[in-house]
Amino acid sequence: MSVVKINVLTVPAEQRETLEKRFASRAHAVENSDGFEWFELLRPVEGTDNYLVYTRWRDEESFQAWTEGPMKTAHQSDAQNSERPKPAASGATLWSFEVAQQASPTNE
Repeated sequence: MSVVKINVLTVPAEQRETLEKRFASRAHAVENSDGFEWFELLRPVEGTDNYLVYTRWRDEESFQAWTEGPMKTAHQSDAQNSERPKPAASGATLWSFEVAQQASPTNE
């Protein structure tokens, strides 16, 4: 059964546009990863300054392989860049879930 990873990013209002532009510039970074199923960046509408980064994976092993491979490499190259911009998020928490049930629209 698929697993879902939700990265909860605390983003001050003045950094929202920066965060969204950074995600847009890396839009294809995860799409070709083995086991990757879905990505969404969810913008808060009211009551919070938390963005949700939703990814869905075939299994935990696929997610771990991505974090130890392409994601780790990208973050290391960013860290080695002396002109690296400061993070747009002021905090992050990772939530993990297994998909217990799902539904999709039916065409009648």
